[in-house]
Amino acid sequence: MSKLKMIIMYVCLVLASLAFAAAGIAKLAGVEMVHASFAIMGLPVWFGYFIGTCELAGAIGLWIRRTSALASAGLFIIMLGATYFHIAYETFDKAIPAIVLAILTIAIIVTRKAQSHTKV
Repeated sequence: MSKLKMIIMYVCLVLASLAFAAAGIAKLAGVEMVHASFAIMGLPVWFGYFIGTCELAGAIGLWIRRTSALASAGLFIIMLGATYFHIAYETFDKAIPAIVLAILTIAIIVTRKAQSHTKV
C-alpha cells in the first residue's frame, strides 16, 4: 500500500472512530437530545443504548486490523439508519454528517479489504 493511501486510511480511521466514540458515549450517557430521535421514530429507549454500545464497540473495532472491515460494515449500516431518519423526519442537510461518516466507513472497508488481499 502506498504511503498516501496509508495516510488517507489513518485519517479516515481517526475521524470515524472519534465521531462514533463520541456519539456512542453520548447515547450511553443518556443525553436527552441524542435519544430524542429514537423517540420520534417510536423506538424503545433501550434501542438508543444498543446503538450507542454498537457505535462505541465499532469505534474500537476500527483500530483492530482483523475486525476493522467488519466494524466498518456495521457502522455503515448504522449510518444508513441515521441517514434515513434525517431525510424522513428532518431536513436533508441534517443527514450530511451521517452520509460523510458512511463514506468514511466505505473507505475503511475498501482499504482494509485491499490490505488483507495483499498479505498472504
